[in-house]
Amino acid sequence: MSIASCLLLYSVAAALLAPSLLARLTRSGLAPRLGVTLWVTAMVSVVASWVAATGFLLADLVRRERMGSGTVIDACFQVLGDVAAGRSGLLPQAGLLGVTVLAGLALAAAGWRLGRILLRRRARTHRHAEHARLVGRPVAGLAGTVILDAPERVAYCVAGRPHTIVVTSAAIDALDDRRLAAVLAHERAHLAGRHHLLAALTQGLATVLPRIRLFTAGAAEVGRLLELCADDAATRTHGPRNVLDALLILSGVTPIPHGALGATGVGVLARARRLAAPARPADIVRARVLLAAVVIAVAFGPLLTAGLAVAGLALCGPFSG
Repeated sequence: MSIASCLLLYSVAAALLAPSLLARLTRSGLAPRLGVTLWVTAMVSVVASWVAATGFLLADLVRRERMGSGTVIDACFQVLGDVAAGRSGLLPQAGLLGVTVLAGLALAAAGWRLGRILLRRRARTHRHAEHARLVGRPVAGLAGTVILDAPERVAYCVAGRPHTIVVTSAAIDALDDRRLAAVLAHERAHLAGRHHLLAALTQGLATVLPRIRLFTAGAAEVGRLLELCADDAATRTHGPRNVLDALLILSGVTPIPHGALGATGVGVLARARRLAAPARPADIVRARVLLAAVVIAVAFGPLLTAGLAVAGLALCGPFSG
């Protein structure tokens, strides 16, 4: 079997098996930054495997000479090669060409749709940031932060030029100086970590490929872990108690705008429990070591699969492309 076949098998196995495994590994939130890295790496790994497999498959089909191993799949590739070369007649060749063109168009359409989703989201958040700066009141001494007069207790950040942190007047009235500083630190952590880009990418993939659980579950889990990352950043400078109190004060039913990242956007109760009972340092270290090892394994999965196919050591069989 060729490298293309091995990569396709790897991507199918990863897409089917990875969601449950990764969810178990990242559920505790002990190492949220590595958890985000793991989910994003798995998604990119599968997409990269599809792209690479397509390239290798096309190369296999146009080859005139092939190394046969006698397997059924190799025989299928031989037949496809003969059809592509026109040795089986004009009609089968035209049919294969049509299928190939349709598959290429489907792949291009998915990429085009993802690109449009990302561009529309970027334009929407930039407009929102600009509008907030126009109607809001700037906060003295806090560049990039504006206050909107509203009865809801809401604080969020939105990407733009420049990025903007929005806090409602009701939230300002409800928070004392320490808790307000903790909220602002949470939002700055989102912007400094470019969390909006990761959220846009994962949510875009979930929209384009809604039937593949790796992307849908991954988008939700990345969103949750990004909030934990911001919680941890705020905790390091303002302490878990201030972050917890601010989170509870702002928690409610008011949603944050689409495309924005806010302190009360995801999993408030679970995050509150996490802040109230911090994990032991030893548990955090063990989680980091485990997640780092899995990230490396997932990142090199496609390369290892291709290498084993070339070496003839994988269960796929000897390399034939």
